Amino acid sequence: MNYQNIVPEDSISLFVKNIWVFENEDKNMHTTLPFFADGCPGLMFQQTDHGLIVKPHDKKMPGVFLYGQTILPIELEISGAFLIIVFQLYPYVLKTFFDIQPQSINDNCYYFDDTEEDIRWLKKQLESNESAKDKIEIISKLLLRYFEKKKENLDFEIRQGIEYIFQTKGQESIRSIASKLKFNIRTFERRFLTETGLTPKQFAKIIQFQASLDQLTVKDYEKHTDIVYENGFSDQSHFIRVFKAFTGKTPKLFEK
Repeated sequence: MNYQNIVPEDSISLFVKNIWVFENEDKNMHTTLPFFADGCPGLMFQQTDHGLIVKPHDKKMPGVFLYGQTILPIELEISGAFLIIVFQLYPYVLKTFFDIQPQSINDNCYYFDDTEEDIRWLKKQLESNESAKDKIEIISKLLLRYFEKKKENLDFEIRQGIEYIFQTKGQESIRSIASKLKFNIRTFERRFLTETGLTPKQFAKIIQFQASLDQLTVKDYEKHTDIVYENGFSDQSHFIRVFKAFTGKTPKLFEK
């Protein structure tokens, strides 16, 4: 399997965090792709020989769909050759771009309305262009179109709060971030939940977990306590509890 992590072009970087491309040309291969909480919803395009199944929900997915905040771990099951393109979106755009309540698709997906003109255009263009590069350009054009239409309704103050949480890897207090943005803490929590589908505290915990997952995955540590204290967990038990909640496994089992 080939994997690419593409940095979005400047024109879409305000609302797209990353673009991932997964490709496999082996028609006899069975592939499992695990996904864990990372704080971001996304738009996914998939082209497969025999369909894409999301476990443990056992859902067969359409060619293009939105997914919400992934809180519980999931796996994508694919048989045969495939091309998967994921646009990882900053969570503050979901409500405004697509007119949905973000919390309603936490651990769930949203299927596009084929009667919408922009979606009909998207699907037609994706079908008539073969390369991953062309498909990325087409999806980028769609998202840029949404941005141009709806940017006045985006909550850029909440986006700034999201950026603070990313930059501090979930370790700065929510009260401190609200204060920097000149928000009353209750107002900040309410607006954050409305725009992202998560409370600021939930979001920060996910980003803290992701930082520890990255460190564990690349083996940037000598012992697990390095991960514990570098990522702001109170002790090893706290780290294990959070890690297991998001992956279903203890850190030791995950490594194996």
